[in-house]
Amino acid sequence: MESDRTLSALGNDYNPDILRAADEPHSAQEFSEMLDIPIATCYRRIEELTSAGLLELHDRVLSDEHRRTNVYRREVDEILIRFDGQECNIQITERPEVKNKLDDVWHQIARD
Repeated sequence: MESDRTLSALGNDYNPDILRAADEPHSAQEFSEMLDIPIATCYRRIEELTSAGLLELHDRVLSDEHRRTNVYRREVDEILIRFDGQECNIQITERPEVKNKLDDVWHQIARD
């Protein structure tokens, strides 16, 4: 069941923190440093969130060390969890593509 996978991902240490920080694209190293997460744990959590469809590989950028680095961004804007008796309902609102493109334009302008 997809909702079980989502709940499991949200219930693990650091995952909610990574999702909050992933409004903008960041590498695993950046998440690790920003959130004080061990790097190996950070990679595992990113994989978990990506598998659950909550985080996406946004791009591969050139790092300061001139290596290609994956950067990730949140795939969702909102997650609502409702418990109705024995049922658990999860409603996920995905980030609109237009919002992603506008964010990209603003970040490009800010860098220039």
